[in-house]
Amino acid sequence: MKKILLAAFLLVPLNAVAEHMDVIEFKMLEGCSVEQYLAIIEDFNKWGEDYGYETKIAFPLQSNNLTSVYWLGMSANAAAFGRAWDAWRDALSDADSVPAKLSARFAECSENLGRRSYDVF
Repeated sequence: MKKILLAAFLLVPLNAVAEHMDVIEFKMLEGCSVEQYLAIIEDFNKWGEDYGYETKIAFPLQSNNLTSVYWLGMSANAAAFGRAWDAWRDALSDADSVPAKLSARFAECSENLGRRSYDVF
C-alpha cells in the first residue's frame, strides 16, 4: 500500500508557488533624508497591508553603484501584485486618494531609475 501511495504522489504534478518581488532602483533627491523616505515607506506599507504588499528599502553598503537605492516589494504571488498595482494605478486619478498623496511624496524624495520584477522561490 505504501508503494502505491508513493507512486501516486510522484505522478501528481506539483506546482511550485513563487512569491513576487517588485524591485525599483531609485536615487534619493537632494534635500530628502533617509528618515523622510522611510516615513513614506511606513505609510505606503500601511496602504499595502490591504493588498498583501510590503516593501523594504535596501541602501548599498558595498556595491559598484553606491548611489542607487533599491525598493524591494514583496507579494504572495504575481496575481496579488497585480491586484495591488491595479488598485494603486486606478487611485492615482483621485488627488485625495492615499496612493496619489504617497506618489507626490515619493516624487519629492526620489527619482526612479528602473523597475524589475521577479518570481522568488
